[in-house]
Amino acid sequence: MAKDSIALIGFMATGKTKIGRLLVKYLGKEYQFIETDERIIQEVGKPIPKIFAEEGELKFREYETSVCRKMSNLNKVVISCGGGVILDEKNIENLRKNCHIVLLKASLDEIRKRILKNGKESRPLIDKEDPKREIAEVLTFRDPYYIAAAEIVIDTTGKKIKNIVREIAIKTRLKT
Repeated sequence: MAKDSIALIGFMATGKTKIGRLLVKYLGKEYQFIETDERIIQEVGKPIPKIFAEEGELKFREYETSVCRKMSNLNKVVISCGGGVILDEKNIENLRKNCHIVLLKASLDEIRKRILKNGKESRPLIDKEDPKREIAEVLTFRDPYYIAAAEIVIDTTGKKIKNIVREIAIKTRLKT
């Protein structure tokens, strides 16, 4: 059976949510958009910063794995994955079952601008004293995981969103 879903992976602020929402519109009304972090919030009943503060990152990652396993059985979905989903190979194995895994990248400077513009408080992993340094360290650590998981890699830096959406649809062969 051909894959008919897309999992967007990448570091925070690379455009996964915004691009994912527009990609669903581009692919047609039979597609639906799902965001792993939003699903976790719905299932657990707490915002992510509160999960991190009260239960820790390991518990959050357990919730994330559960959500990825459930989503791997869905058809015609575009999934915006949390930035750390690639840290557990089980997540990637589950997503690969039915999804084209598309890595969205951006330059470090672009990521920093986007995150700091939106407020670091919403990003528990970088809500630190020196967020610029923290962003660089986390990205450097995760980058090999992103590359290993990706079927398709797209740099979003300086590109128009509509062009990125079209590129994803063509490269996944879900729409020409």
